[in-house]
Amino acid sequence: MYYIPNQIAGFKIRKVDLLSDIRVKEKSSLLDSLKNEFEKPDSLVIDSIKIQKQNAIRDSMLMQDSVALALYRRDSIFSVKRDSLYRKMQNDWSEGDSTSTRIEDFSEEHNGLGKFYAALSKKEQLGRPVRIAFLGDSFIEGDIIVGDLRTGLQKKFGGRGVGFVPISSNVAQFRPTVKHSFKGWKTYSTLKQKEEKYTLSGTLFEAEERATVTFSTATKYRSISSISRVKLLYQQNLSSAVLNTVINGKDSSEHIIAATQQIEQIEWADSISEISFAFNNAKGFKALGVVLEDNSGVVVDNYSLRGSSGLHLETLDSALCIQLRKIRPYDLIVLQYGLNVANAETLQYGWYRRRMIAAVQRLKRLFPDADILLLGVSDRSYQEVGEYVTMPAVLALMHEQRKVAQQTQIPFWNMFKAMGGENSMVNYVDNNWASKDYTHLSFRGGREVAKSLLNAIILEKQFYDKVQKGIQ
Repeated sequence: MYYIPNQIAGFKIRKVDLLSDIRVKEKSSLLDSLKNEFEKPDSLVIDSIKIQKQNAIRDSMLMQDSVALALYRRDSIFSVKRDSLYRKMQNDWSEGDSTSTRIEDFSEEHNGLGKFYAALSKKEQLGRPVRIAFLGDSFIEGDIIVGDLRTGLQKKFGGRGVGFVPISSNVAQFRPTVKHSFKGWKTYSTLKQKEEKYTLSGTLFEAEERATVTFSTATKYRSISSISRVKLLYQQNLSSAVLNTVINGKDSSEHIIAATQQIEQIEWADSISEISFAFNNAKGFKALGVVLEDNSGVVVDNYSLRGSSGLHLETLDSALCIQLRKIRPYDLIVLQYGLNVANAETLQYGWYRRRMIAAVQRLKRLFPDADILLLGVSDRSYQEVGEYVTMPAVLALMHEQRKVAQQTQIPFWNMFKAMGGENSMVNYVDNNWASKDYTHLSFRGGREVAKSLLNAIILEKQFYDKVQKGIQ
């Protein structure tokens, strides 16, 4: 049975080895070589001729404009000083980074999270919450990781509510951060119904006859047990849909929704613990979801999309994204992808790097006021000769993800290392922090990863604040 082929008629066959417990195993050098490759100094390819031409054009233009030349010299001194201070602090503080959670900032001036931190510093003057969009796959479904990260940020910087919740969800029954029920909705996904137009959530919901949806706050965390704002987000209404709303089980109202072909929102401001919607005459009404939040502090929107590799971001609709950012301006977009890409039989992911570079660049254009933080893929184990070990593809993919961050000049966080590195998923499963598929985290495991990510964000903010103070 041990010599049965790995595939028969296109079907994968699991390896059978009755003598696995006593077989002498040769230590594979593959993981070691991948780790050594990851630890090499950065060596990005630079087009020196192109840079020389660009510098010559810039210098020629500056010499003709004395004001521009003075500003350029000032900015150059600023950049050099910022770079020097940042590198010094990173070196001084890296010795105390025992949890390996430090963010690598590949932006030119090590200011890749500057917009986000500036928003946190002036959050009282914003007139809205500091907003984070957390995009990912099934790894963050049910608010795993995101729920604990949101709670940590709200505890430190204020804010209430779970943020964005889709109209319908296949994980509504086990998501502990919101109570959610729905009936009479047709779901569209960018992974399946590509003829539709999508924004960050990658999903869309069309009302059928007598469609209803109810949202209630949960008590798992204090900061989500009550809210002051509810917003219904929709992107199409072809007729005069009638919306009946009941707040806290008693206050009811009726709203006629005007016809539209762009993203709009209806807002309710009150002390709300439950809100129910019932739709009539709603043919052609397509909604995104509901937002439960406060008007200050921090809110984190969970945009999980099961089965996604992140490449769907290349196809986001430009007009819809512009409409969304006017209604919900984001200060930070976090990207968590990779589990649907890593494959035990593949170690070459250059194709994925090239596609993700295009996706990140598109996000930058569509959301120019938001910083972008890319998370490396988590550890994932597979069975090799009778025992679970780290899949080498995880490290190979992580190398390419880090190159994505380098070449798009955005910050990168090494989740694999933060989890504990090689075979950390095995430890997570042994501690009941992850499921037996050796791929997905439990809520307890998500709390550990969220804690490390929160520490990384706070540590990087300390770098940012000290650099700003040092420059001033």
